[in-house]
Amino acid sequence: MEGSTFVNEVMTKTVLTADKSVSIQDAAQKMKELKIGCVIITEDSKPIGIITERDFVTKVAAEGRPLFTEISEVMSSPLITIEPEETIWEASEIMKEKMIHKLPVKENDEIIGIVTTTDIVKLSSVGSDSEMRRICDQIILRMKD
Repeated sequence: MEGSTFVNEVMTKTVLTADKSVSIQDAAQKMKELKIGCVIITEDSKPIGIITERDFVTKVAAEGRPLFTEISEVMSSPLITIEPEETIWEASEIMKEKMIHKLPVKENDEIIGIVTTTDIVKLSSVGSDSEMRRICDQIILRMKD
């Protein structure tokens, strides 16, 4: 698709993974250390779920779970992913439909990056006026479908 931006151009390549047996506290400490907002949960090195900062509020703090709880008890699963060659528009559609803010990028059963709503907002704010007009035109065209 001409003029499209692809997921692999926008995604963040730094992704934190943790085995499903890791404690909530260990995962939180790693997130703080690396200054990132989510962890991809794995089983036998295969991605099976995700935990986000929001999950720490809604599933940990609000429910009063002990910090030694295994991360797999509070992760969101199955993991919703996108492929690196998909467009940012496709990523936006998935995020809107599934009501998620973080979308892992999967290639050959491996998580190679992540796209967040922040990445998409940054993308729409960097362009010139003509770039914004082009983006708006694309959005309007999609709405007609």
